[in-house]
Amino acid sequence: MKYGISLPNGWTMSLVGIKDPVEAYETMTNVAKAADETGFEAVWMVDHFHTVPTPTQEVTFESWMSLAAIARDTKRVRIGQIVTCNSYRNPALLAKMASTLDVLSHGRLNFGIGAGWYEHEYKAYGYPYPDAPERLRMLREALQVIHAMWEQEEAHFEGKYYQVRGAINQPKGVQKPHPPILVGGGGEKVTLKLVAQYGDACNVGGDLATIKHKLGVLKQHCETVGRDYSSIYNTTGSFCSIADTDEEALALVPEKARGNLRDTSLVGSPETIRQRIAALEELGIHEIIIDFPSATDLTTLHRFAQEFIAK
Repeated sequence: MKYGISLPNGWTMSLVGIKDPVEAYETMTNVAKAADETGFEAVWMVDHFHTVPTPTQEVTFESWMSLAAIARDTKRVRIGQIVTCNSYRNPALLAKMASTLDVLSHGRLNFGIGAGWYEHEYKAYGYPYPDAPERLRMLREALQVIHAMWEQEEAHFEGKYYQVRGAINQPKGVQKPHPPILVGGGGEKVTLKLVAQYGDACNVGGDLATIKHKLGVLKQHCETVGRDYSSIYNTTGSFCSIADTDEEALALVPEKARGNLRDTSLVGSPETIRQRIAALEELGIHEIIIDFPSATDLTTLHRFAQEFIAK
């Protein structure tokens, strides 16, 4: 099993109380540096502009600019979006941004993309907000554009939503044939089919039964399109709180996170967490992307690394 970290970019009010934006950035990148130094596989950042559950004036760092800086702040850990919103940037431009970031990071980019969902952001920033089926159709075209930008010397694509006519994308990135594409979301009819057709990785959430079902659907889509299911890199997210006993670990969980705990949450004693990791691994999960309780107190991050990575 590999482990990633969800970086505290402010979206979930994770940087509240840090008034200086430079200090807020340093707080965020310190988490990335700690991940880099302690053996985590990757750091991931959401692509959102406003805080949740309510938009506020609190700091929320933009994903792509932040990851470019973090690429230079770190040496080993992979970097990625979990996930970038297709609607926020033209996919041809997005493909070039990703190629550039793969070079800046010396080949450490995980490219995560999804159809988008946060209606408030769309409207606040002046983006059209079509219904979910249309956003998914746009994502399907975008994935084809991105592949063309990464694979063709002069990219061409004629779609309903996007047109690319001889776009040159240099540099194309370091990784070959291209940076791995993670398609986020668990929609069974369309999203998981897009993973099978165009993706290299998925990100599915929920309890153990839900994840098992979603991966089963993905496997069926792979069989339908002639894709080797074992070539898909499966990820999921989880909140983590460690203590000597399950009760002590639960007491350390912030109130806002308690309502989202499930049988995949890494909350408990080291032995309890080992059992939960083993259950996810048995389902076919390759990487758990962890949300730690604090952006400023890295005690839990370091204990997790000592218990589950160093050993």
